[in-house]
Amino acid sequence: MFKSILVPTDGSYLSEQAIGNAIEFAKINPGSKIVALSVVEPAPTIAFEGEVYTNSEKYMGYARTSADSNVGKVAEAASAAGIPCETVTVTSVRPWKVIISTANEKGCDCIVMASHGRKGYNALILGSNTNKVLTHSQIPVMVFRPVMAPDAVQEPEGANYDYMGF
Repeated sequence: MFKSILVPTDGSYLSEQAIGNAIEFAKINPGSKIVALSVVEPAPTIAFEGEVYTNSEKYMGYARTSADSNVGKVAEAASAAGIPCETVTVTSVRPWKVIISTANEKGCDCIVMASHGRKGYNALILGSNTNKVLTHSQIPVMVFRPVMAPDAVQEPEGANYDYMGF
């Protein structure tokens, strides 16, 4: 049914859950492959007390290394499960657009991603890449909500432990 599954990841615990589910989903769809995507968001330019701070090569290098590591983990997990995996790392200020465009460019027929499930003020201010993908994607999107490990400490409401905004 689904032959090419796009899995965006930001390296968070929630993304790891979505990755595991995507791999299981690929297993029940023989011949499926996974396309792992991580988006590097440039740091904003900030002016503070007469000084202008822009994206530094050091920050972008770290962010790119982190993104490459994130998709590498997906590739390792897929390989261990016998599922082919392609990795993609892109720099953009709008991850949701890159998710949709990558799915289209790579011929994906499904997107599997995580959502923090933010509500109220946090959803309004922080936005939701997942919501934007759901709203604009022409292909099916499977969304996995937070499931805390039984021994995990519950994060306080409104906690932000990601850098991509999923």
